[in-house]
Amino acid sequence: MAFMSGSSCDRPATPQGPAPDPAVDAAIAPTQGRVDVVLAGGCFWCTEAVFEQLAGVYEVESGYAGGTKETADYQRVSAGATDHAEVIRVAYDPSKITLGQLLKVFFTVAHDPTQLNRQGNDVGRQYRSTVFYADDEQKRIVQAYIRQLDESKIYDRPIVTTLEPLDAFYPAETYHQDFVQRNPGQPYVRAQALPKVEKVRAKFPDQLKD
Repeated sequence: MAFMSGSSCDRPATPQGPAPDPAVDAAIAPTQGRVDVVLAGGCFWCTEAVFEQLAGVYEVESGYAGGTKETADYQRVSAGATDHAEVIRVAYDPSKITLGQLLKVFFTVAHDPTQLNRQGNDVGRQYRSTVFYADDEQKRIVQAYIRQLDESKIYDRPIVTTLEPLDAFYPAETYHQDFVQRNPGQPYVRAQALPKVEKVRAKFPDQLKD
């Protein structure tokens, strides 16, 4: 992860009050299944750890999206030498949790959607805020929730999250998977990831795994 100083205009934004539930969402499915959504919100160590805690989430895999297979490796992506973003692929059971509920966590805890091409001191397009949508339904739900959040004014700056069609997801190297679980004492994890883990536990206690 990169460490660079930022100006005061790049300070993290925090929600001013509770975020609204999505007015537009997928219906809870009548039977168990699997749906994937690919989210980019800065360092994938942090976002992975947030979503791994949620009931209805089967697995979370760190990876890359937005670029080519040939350049989907950490050394080049983290250097900003490709078009990729660091992403997570969240596999979830639509009979237990909806896309809208996942988006609420994504936009209020997992990252700051008002920072353009950065998250805190991690700077570059590889850390951009993006939802890589798999189909028109995902795109419709994400667009509607971004509008709803902007209209609610819970942030003092506009949301800059973009939407990109998902062409492919490339899994990250093995040592990146479950990084926070395996490295709780790592300095970046302590400073950046663990506070988000605690925040999702505090804000969404009814949606946590047993």
